Amino acid sequence: MEIRHIRLEDAEQFSNLIASVDSSNMMLFEPGERKTSKEQEEQNIEKILLQSNSTIIVAEDNDRLIGFVAIFGGLSSRTQHAARISVGVSEEYRGKGVATRLLKEAFRWSKEVGLTRLGVTVMKHNERAFSMYLKMGFEVEGEKIQSLMINGKPVDEFYLYKIL
Repeated sequence: MEIRHIRLEDAEQFSNLIASVDSSNMMLFEPGERKTSKEQEEQNIEKILLQSNSTIIVAEDNDRLIGFVAIFGGLSSRTQHAARISVGVSEEYRGKGVATRLLKEAFRWSKEVGLTRLGVTVMKHNERAFSMYLKMGFEVEGEKIQSLMINGKPVDEFYLYKIL
């Protein structure tokens, strides 16, 4: 398995990976809700890579993208030191250390570019992801009550942060 930064030519595979991760029903978008073409994904990737405090780090196995951590840095001068992240791993690779390896690279890269704070949200019932974030040094900052509606039912989220 290789951990590396995304390239424009990854756009189609990355779009497929995101759709696969969305199908877990543990991400912001519902399964099938996100409709992104290869061209739109290329534009999204290009826009992210133009920001010095943003990137997408991917895990690749046998020429196939299997996981990612997207780092979205703040845009204003007061928030450029901080970023929010999103992590996703293909179902068949969950529990095999992929997210841990992605986050370790995210921490290394973030420090390199001057980020000092990372934030992430996780659905309260996603115990596996919540435990992994705690293991990686994130701390609970708060809880957002009924922040999401999933299958017509309110879902709470934890807000977590890590100081680098």
